[in-house]
Amino acid sequence: MHTYLPEGMRASGPVTSFTPDILRRCLSDGTILELPAAMCDEHHNLHVDLGGIPGIIPRNETAIGIDTGNLRDIAIISRVGKPVCCKITQIGDDGQVVLSRKAAQLEALAYLKTQCRPGDILPAVVTNLTSFGAFCDIGCGLTALLNIENISVSRISHSRDRFYIGQPIYVVLQQIDFDTGRISLTHKELLGTWEENAALFQAGQTVTGVVRSRKDYGVFIELTPNLSGLAEPTADLSVGQCVSVYIKSIQPERMKIKLIVIGKLDCAKLPAKKLHYFQTEGHLDFWQYGVDALVKSYSVF
Repeated sequence: MHTYLPEGMRASGPVTSFTPDILRRCLSDGTILELPAAMCDEHHNLHVDLGGIPGIIPRNETAIGIDTGNLRDIAIISRVGKPVCCKITQIGDDGQVVLSRKAAQLEALAYLKTQCRPGDILPAVVTNLTSFGAFCDIGCGLTALLNIENISVSRISHSRDRFYIGQPIYVVLQQIDFDTGRISLTHKELLGTWEENAALFQAGQTVTGVVRSRKDYGVFIELTPNLSGLAEPTADLSVGQCVSVYIKSIQPERMKIKLIVIGKLDCAKLPAKKLHYFQTEGHLDFWQYGVDALVKSYSVF
């Protein structure tokens, strides 16, 4: 899928200048361009900058689903000031260049359907955050849903607890519905197993974490997106609270980490933690989070 990168991730960056010969060659070759979206007019056509040459993407060509009503116009408006992938469809006698973003997306979708399979790892960019998951650009503005339960092993209440809009991430292609064109993704498998994450810590360390859930018997505190430990019940801790914790013990044979809460922290004042990926390319057929005796093995796809 690296042939069709998310918008803004093309290696060469946006082309800033064109000559008539270059434009005609791009038209005949079907070249996918990445151009800055300069304006969305009152008819919701996108205007792009070709280095002084006017370019327009008609509303119905701005994205898959716009012409059928399956995609709202906010998807067009929100592209202003950002790069868009598109193909030249016409060069007028007056020099105006007509382009199609939809054509680039359809080409990316065809590539996915014919050249990729569930389990393939893809680069992506987060485009929208909801309570049920995150929408991601997986190529030329083609969006796919990453359900919240597939974001990480550690449970979160909203996708914004893990991502921000515009964030580059890696995802695993989970399923393509060939009838509807809908694509589903997963992500947690790339963040490592229990053993891989536990190896990042040592008993006796004091580290930061986030309270993810409260039970009568204790508080689960996330150390990494795929690793949590258990602390004694504490009345004044709430879900989402950042804390410092002392690692009392790590018990691999039980997949248990015992913690002691040292104090509350201001989440806004802590440096943002980058996602740690254990795999960023290739293919996954199978993933097992923990040992057979404690966590059942399962096929991801």
